Amino acid sequence: VLVATPAGSTAYNLSAQGPIVPIDAALLALTPISAFRPRRWRGALLSHRAHVRIEILEHGKRPVSAVADHTEFRNVRDVEVEEDASIDLLMLFDADHSLDERILTEQFLY
Repeated sequence: VLVATPAGSTAYNLSAQGPIVPIDAALLALTPISAFRPRRWRGALLSHRAHVRIEILEHGKRPVSAVADHTEFRNVRDVEVEEDASIDLLMLFDADHSLDERILTEQFLY
């Protein structure tokens, strides 16, 4: 399972068939990766205030790693994910190609 912010929704989330979330949307994308059950679950869009908790069943039999921004945590028993509003981020864009234009191109022209 992948949790993506709008800024991260065009990276691995998109490659995993997750939605592109508009940069100004107050949403998180919850995207399955090789989901087994439920088979047809395509993910969800959640409020950016959502608190996502994933509990690993039989963690002794099924070792699970969690990765967040290139940091791996091995043999986790549960994972909690939420947005940290205290972190500021400056995003730079090409002035000749607006972000909205790039997102539309990614969604409809490829």
